[in-house]
This record gives sequence, C-alpha cells and structure tokens, in this order.
Amino acid sequence: MDTEIFNMADIDIAWCPGCGNFPILKILKQALAELTIEPTNLVMVSGIGQAAKIPHYLKANVFNGLHGRALPPATAIKATNPALTVIAESGDGDMYAEGGNHFLHTIRRNPDITNIVHNNMVYGLTKGQASPTSQIGFKTPLQVAGVFLEPFNPLAVAIALDASFVARAFSGDAEQTREIIKQAIKHKGYALVDIFQPCVSFNKLNTFEWFKKNSYYLDDSYDPSNRNEAFKKATENEPFPLGIFYINTDKRTFEENISIYKENQKPLYEREPDIEKLKSLIETFTIAK
Repeated sequence: MDTEIFNMADIDIAWCPGCGNFPILKILKQALAELTIEPTNLVMVSGIGQAAKIPHYLKANVFNGLHGRALPPATAIKATNPALTVIAESGDGDMYAEGGNHFLHTIRRNPDITNIVHNNMVYGLTKGQASPTSQIGFKTPLQVAGVFLEPFNPLAVAIALDASFVARAFSGDAEQTREIIKQAIKHKGYALVDIFQPCVSFNKLNTFEWFKKNSYYLDDSYDPSNRNEAFKKATENEPFPLGIFYINTDKRTFEENISIYKENQKPLYEREPDIEKLKSLIETFTIAK
C-alpha cells in the first residue's frame, strides 16, 4: 500500500517546527501502510491536545472526543464492529491525567485496540504546565519552584494491571518505533505504546538529545512474557528502557467476553432490530394514566 493514501499535504498542521509529533505522524503512516490497513477500516480516536490532532492529518475515520475521553468511545467502536482497526491516540496529559480513570479500566476490560500515547512530559497545548509524567525538579510557568510530585509511571501501572501488551518507544528512532507500533496493532487485546517525544517550545529539559542519552533498548535475550521482570524494567529510569516490555496472549478480549457476540458473531450494525421486543421495552416505561 502506498503511504500517499494517508497524505494530507494541503492541511496546515498546527504544530511548532521541530515538534516530536511530526516524526510520530510519519512513523504511524508508514506502519499503517506496511500493514496494508485500508483507511475505510481504520478508526482513529483522540481527546484534546497537540498529540490528539494526529487523526486530523490521516486519511481515516476519526472520532475526536472530550479531554481525557478517547478510550471509552474507542472501546465502544471496537465492540460495535470488531472488524475495524481502532487506535486511540493522545498525549500524556489527556490519557494519564484527565483520562487516568479510563486508562485504568480500559486495561481491565482488554478491548482489542491500540493505545498510542505521546509522552512529552508537559502540557504543550495549554502553554507548558507540568503533566503527570513531568520529572521532579522540572520548572514551568506554574510550577515555578520545580515539580515535586513523583512522576506517574504508565508502564508499571499497566503491567501491574496485567495489560496484554505494554511497550515504550522514542520518536527519534523511526525504525524501532514503527516496528513496535506494528506489533501493537497486530496484537489481539489492549496494547499500550508510550512514545517519548520532545516538546520543543515548553520542555527545554527533555529534548531529543536528552531522550537519546537517557534511554536504551531491551536486548534480544529479554523475555516479554515474564511479568515480574517486565515490572522491574518498567520501574527503571534515567536511563529508561525502550521496547516491548510485556505481552500476555492468554487474555480474552472485551469483545469476546460480552454476551452480544457469544451466540451471534455479526457486528451490531449488521443486525436487524427486533421491533416487538423494542415495543415491549418501551411499554415498560409507559406511565399508566
């Protein structure tokens, strides 16, 4: 498949020059093209933020939701039509702060969706406040004395909840990130891909160079089926490990567990409503005169 089908060159992309979102957009286009996923079969779901604008620059079906609310509609879309490839994509603030509760319970439900999180350790859209993943000591216009809260660790949380696929990538490493995203999309079940990316305007600490110097890749001897080892690796920092931390192929997906598909495999949109049952249901809410 030609990557040009995902190309929207006439769109004015609203990111700062040098933003880490640009390479992620290119990497995602390449991954989708290499997997031969047709735009008609792809649904991109996002919340609010700079990262959440990525679906606007792809030729695909798009659901742009409220701040922190990308994962619930992504779960519903996949449940309604399991044949679709569903990707929920937003930034660390959208997914881990406003969307933190949805993040936890989506892991528990295990829908067959890919969750790509652009982790730049700052709120870029609202001009540089600390995000859940900001490092201790990081100074912002709001946290003038520096961040003093322990950074949220999404990988450790996901592995603790037995997420079925957990990975971390870096936007500066196109080849490795593309392969991680492809593996996540092909995985059956919830797949988290946390991607380090710099915010060139509001985070002068965690730059391209900083991420490069403070990260390393898990080697070929690493076993992603070992949950205890995966959790240990997820708690390492400076340097941060990159790669696929954990895979559990034994978990049933949300779609497989819900009753609507246990006897009838047709997606919901293909089924004819039972009018008599619907009338009967409506009548139960009718107030007697």
